[in-house]
Amino acid sequence: MADETPPPQPFDALVTPLVWADADGRIRTCNVAFARWLGVGRKRLIDQPLAALEVDGEVLRLALRTPSDPADGPMRVRRLVLAFLGGEPRFADAWLSREADGGLLLEAHPVDEFPGADPTLAMPLALSAALRGLAHELRNPLAGLKGAAQLLARRVSDGESRELVALVDTEVARLGTLVDQLLSPRSPTPHRALNIHGVLEQVLRLAEADAGWAVRMLRDYDPSLPELSGDPDRLTQAIWNLVRNAIQAGAANITLRTRAALGVRIGDEVHAMVLRLEVVDDGRGVPDDMVEQIFLPLVSGRPDGSGLGLAMAQQVAREHRGALVYRSRTGHTVFTLQLPFPVEDDAPDAAAITAPEPAA
Repeated sequence: MADETPPPQPFDALVTPLVWADADGRIRTCNVAFARWLGVGRKRLIDQPLAALEVDGEVLRLALRTPSDPADGPMRVRRLVLAFLGGEPRFADAWLSREADGGLLLEAHPVDEFPGADPTLAMPLALSAALRGLAHELRNPLAGLKGAAQLLARRVSDGESRELVALVDTEVARLGTLVDQLLSPRSPTPHRALNIHGVLEQVLRLAEADAGWAVRMLRDYDPSLPELSGDPDRLTQAIWNLVRNAIQAGAANITLRTRAALGVRIGDEVHAMVLRLEVVDDGRGVPDDMVEQIFLPLVSGRPDGSGLGLAMAQQVAREHRGALVYRSRTGHTVFTLQLPFPVEDDAPDAAAITAPEPAA
């Protein structure tokens, strides 16, 4: 067993997980952040094969086998899943550098979940044309639904029935707007200040009307959250798509959870404070053969699915400078919508807000 070698100073003071390996790929040392991230003492990592930390796939193993020269600069290693001896998996994108003596430096950038593929990079012009054709075909049924809702509104008298008819009318109007946007794209609606919990309550009403008593909807809100800047209709549609997917995946319990998170990187930008909006369900989870494709349009794990819900939800996240990520296993799936809060002079000091850790 090799002796523990302290990492070069001042790397022990960094919060970025770093690990050094020799030319044979065995760990020489790591900084405190790397050991804490994996949940293991630093001494236990020394002399372990770096590739043995990889839980799934061959991403790191292939990168370690790839010949490289220090002059070439670091190599990007995406979507790593690492763990120590059966411990809790950790997710990260990383940079792998070859040092002059043949050794290796791995710099990990942890993430809670991996983002899905950007559908705009995978949607050809023919598919865009197909979506416009679908939108055109939807116009007539929507007009019929709107007329039926107006007739029902004149015939019902009790308050509960009127509320349900009003909900149908509101949703038909929103779907009509979406169809119009597909047929004639226009500039997004200007964002305005909104309470995200008001949006979630609208989604809960839709879920109760859709699933009734078959699904238990749970609230886990942080009432101290500041107002968000966004488009309430688009956010309602995106979150409803996530909830409806959970219902259709056989979930018996769905939780809507809101938390604040500090210093979060979304893409190339670090935000002082973001909203973490989680849709947690106990359904069947994402099928293994769909993991890399679920955010692509017209890709669905159900025979009767349209495959548009998650692609649209990710588009809405992008419109709000945010991201949609997920993690999934049978019985526990979490879709997380990350949305930055506006930065204003009179906004609450992010450092003064204690953001509770999301439940597992």
